[in-house]
Amino acid sequence: MATNDSLAALNERIAAVNDVLNAASVLTWDSRTMMPPGGAETRGHQIATLTRLARDLLLAPETAAALDAAERAVADLPEDSPERRIVAQTRHAVIHHGRVPASLIQERAALRTVAQAAWIEARAKSDFAIFAPHLEKTLALSRAYADCIGWSEHPYDAMVSIYEPGETARSLKALFSTLRAGLLPILDAARSRPAPRSDFLFRDFPEEGQKAFGLALAQKLGYDLSRGRLDTTVHPFEVSFTRNDVRITTRYNRNYLPASIFGTAHETGHGLYEQGVDPAYTRTALATDLVGLYAVGGTSFGAHESQSRLWENHVVRSRTFWHLHFPELRCHFPQQLADVSAEGFYRAVTRVEPGFIRVEADELTYDFHIMLRVEIECALMDGSLEVADLPGAWNAAIARDLGLTVPDDARGVLQDVHWSTGYIGSFPTYTIGNVMAAQIMETLRRNDPSLEDAVEAGEYAGLAEALRAKVWQHGRRFRREELLVRETGRGLDPTPYLSYLAEKYAA
Repeated sequence: MATNDSLAALNERIAAVNDVLNAASVLTWDSRTMMPPGGAETRGHQIATLTRLARDLLLAPETAAALDAAERAVADLPEDSPERRIVAQTRHAVIHHGRVPASLIQERAALRTVAQAAWIEARAKSDFAIFAPHLEKTLALSRAYADCIGWSEHPYDAMVSIYEPGETARSLKALFSTLRAGLLPILDAARSRPAPRSDFLFRDFPEEGQKAFGLALAQKLGYDLSRGRLDTTVHPFEVSFTRNDVRITTRYNRNYLPASIFGTAHETGHGLYEQGVDPAYTRTALATDLVGLYAVGGTSFGAHESQSRLWENHVVRSRTFWHLHFPELRCHFPQQLADVSAEGFYRAVTRVEPGFIRVEADELTYDFHIMLRVEIECALMDGSLEVADLPGAWNAAIARDLGLTVPDDARGVLQDVHWSTGYIGSFPTYTIGNVMAAQIMETLRRNDPSLEDAVEAGEYAGLAEALRAKVWQHGRRFRREELLVRETGRGLDPTPYLSYLAEKYAA
C-alpha cells in the first residue's frame, strides 16, 4: 500500500481510534469470559467511555484536517485502491457519526455490559422478565439511533446497514422468500426418511476431552495459536485485537458433544479471517469498522459469517472430515464412542431434526431460525410487537416454522446473546453468510478441483490459502458485493446454497 505524508497523517489518527476500540474489545472479551458478575455496571461505563473516546478522535478537528488533505492526495489513484478506500470509508464514518449525539453513542455502549449480565442471569433462570427491561431500553436506543442516521421505508433498514450495508427489510424479505421456497422441499424430503441413530451424542463427555479435541481442530484448520487462544463462555464468539491477537471462545455441554465441536469450528472460521488480513492494513480503516465502532477486519458481518459457516459446514460437517478424523475424537472418548463408527457419527451429526437452539440446528432448519428472528426484530423496531409480548410471538413462530412447542424461555427467546449486546439488525448476516459460503465454495471447486481433493485428504492449508488470497487479505477494502463479483462473477446468489443442500441431503 502506497503512502504519502497526508495519508500517513490520516492513518495515524485512525490508528489511535483502532487502539481505543481494541482496548474496549479487551474489556468486552474479559466481561464475557473472566469478569465476576458484580463488575458488569462499572465495566459498562468503562467500555462506554472508550467507545466515546474513539468517536471523539474520529470527529476531532485534527482528523478532519488530515482527511481533507488525504482526499486531495489520493484523488488521482484508482477508486478501489487501498488508499482511496481508506479515505472514503473514513469520510463515510465521519458523516455517519456526525449525525449521532455523543450521549447516544455512550448510552448504547454502557448498556451492553449491564444488559448482557441481565441476559446471562435471565437465561440461567429461564426468566424473560429479568431481561425484558433491558431489551426495552435497547430497542428505544436503537430506534433513536436509526432516526439519527436516517431511514425511508423501515427503521430496521438503518440498523441492518451497520452490519450489512446495502441490505434492507425489503431486500431481506425477497431473499428469505426465495430461500424458504427452495428449502422446504429439501427439508420435507429429508424428514421423510428414517432418522439415524443419535443416542450416543447425549452421553457424558467431560469438558477436558472436548476442549482438547476442539483446540486440535482449530489448529488443523489453520488457526495460529501464537496469535490466538480458545476460552470458555456462555455464548461463543470471536474477537480480534488486530490480526496479531485473535481470540475465539466456545461452550461445553457434557451431555451433547456436537455443540462444542461445531461451535469451535464456527469461531475458528471467524478467527482465520481476522488472522488473514493483510498486515499492511493493521490499525487502518481497512481493519476497523469505523461506523459500528468495532476493531474488526471483515468487510461485513455477512462476509465474516461466510467464513465461519464455510469451515463449519462445508468442511467440518462433511462426510470425508469424519471418516478422516473420527478416530481422533474416539481417542478422547474411547468408552463413550466405542460402539460408534465414523459413518454412524457423520449420519448422527447430519440428521435433520428441528430443534429449539439455533446454534445447534441442522443445516436445513438453521435459516428458519434466522428468518423468524428477523421477522421479530422488524416488528420490535416498528413497534408492532411489544417486548412484553415477545415470548408469545417467539413461541408461535417456532411452532409455525418448525412445528415445536417451546418448553421455556432459556430454550426460546433468551437463547441468543445478540439483543443484550445491542446487535439489533445483525441476525440476517448468518443467512447471508450461508449463501456467500456456498457461492464462494462453488467457484473455488470449479476453478481449482485440486482444492477439493486436498480437503478430502485432510489437507486444509490449500483452502485456507485460497481464502486468504480471495477474501481475508482484503480486510474492509472491498464491499461485500464487490468481493463476490470479483471472486464469483456475480452478486449474492442463493442458487449455489440451495444446490449444495439439495445434493448433500439427497445423499
